Amino acid sequence: MFHPSIKFKISNLRFDLKTGLFGTLPVVFIIGLSVLWMTHHAHVQTSTGVDSTNAPTAGVAKVTREDLYKEVTAPAEFRPYVEATLHAKVSGYVSQMNVDFGDKVKAGELLATLEVPELHDELDSARATEQKAEADYTNANLIYTRLLAVNKDHPNLVAQQDLDTAQANDLSTAAAIAAAKAEVEKYRTLVSYTQITAPFDGVVTHRYADPGALIQAGTSSDTQSLPLVRVSDNYRLRLDFPVDVDYVQDVEPGDPVEVRVESLGGKTFTGSITRFTRDVDDNTRKMTTEIEVPNLDLTLVPGMYATVVLKVEKRPNALVVPIEAVAGGATPTVLVVNQNHQIEDRAVTLGLETPDKYEVLSGLHEGDLVVIGNRAGFQVGQKVEPKLIELSMRGEN
Repeated sequence: MFHPSIKFKISNLRFDLKTGLFGTLPVVFIIGLSVLWMTHHAHVQTSTGVDSTNAPTAGVAKVTREDLYKEVTAPAEFRPYVEATLHAKVSGYVSQMNVDFGDKVKAGELLATLEVPELHDELDSARATEQKAEADYTNANLIYTRLLAVNKDHPNLVAQQDLDTAQANDLSTAAAIAAAKAEVEKYRTLVSYTQITAPFDGVVTHRYADPGALIQAGTSSDTQSLPLVRVSDNYRLRLDFPVDVDYVQDVEPGDPVEVRVESLGGKTFTGSITRFTRDVDDNTRKMTTEIEVPNLDLTLVPGMYATVVLKVEKRPNALVVPIEAVAGGATPTVLVVNQNHQIEDRAVTLGLETPDKYEVLSGLHEGDLVVIGNRAGFQVGQKVEPKLIELSMRGEN
């Protein structure tokens, strides 16, 4: 479009019908007007970007080396590190029950007491027998000691038979004391069994009996004895999960794993493999693997389910390329921007595939720039301006 001032001058021109020329404007002005219009038109084209000779921009990623691996998930379940159902070792009535389920207990803490009156009577009787044996031994030892002293000072004054009899009495009463002490210790132990104590720090997870209940001794195999309580060490848990036979060779003690607990709002934490059975189950074709999980705040509860993310098929320091840089087919290819900023089409040999990367076995070198995204706008030999796209810019972790 013409400049407004140019319009004004044109509107005031007078045209001579006979000569066909502008009567008041020289021809030179007409030529100048044409040049002015062409210059203005060229300026408009340039400002709108219609006539541009710049090379197109190509988004590229750099071929790098990193530790590559595949992630597989496995269902897992928490269980107590140790757990014990406590039975009585002697039969009796429950006289006291000091805990209920959910209570935290310490090792050695008294949980329940049984009433067994006959045991106390037997213990008293054994103590009386021990006292009598000690008195008999004192008397027999005194007689034997005196006879020995007389026989030393006056040889042949004491008959040898009397000396032998006194020695035998001394030895037998000493043996009687040992037997009596053993009997006392036996009944003391049985009496101690009437007190049920916690074998380790933990939580009471079940209470089976109330005061007044008759409890049978749990040491006999032919009776169905009633337990008193069950105690679990929930301060440290075992997390068991199966590993498919295809990945058994990738499992080593100490390997890190990610654990997700959906029932706790998707809580995640990192653990490490503690042990595994080194045996594949014939039916499931899986190997049981275990992680020890500290649980001092008791947030985790035995029986909860979790998901374990295990790293397998590890490729340390592998040459990697983004998946979107590779065109599939019988022979995978990538577009590479060379040092002359020209597009090259290269065939590549691929290895391990992860959700966002390929392992490159051949066809590329570390530091090469590969085109990512849509390849349709580029041709082999075309000059481009590479723009490096960082992985973090593409939403990758």
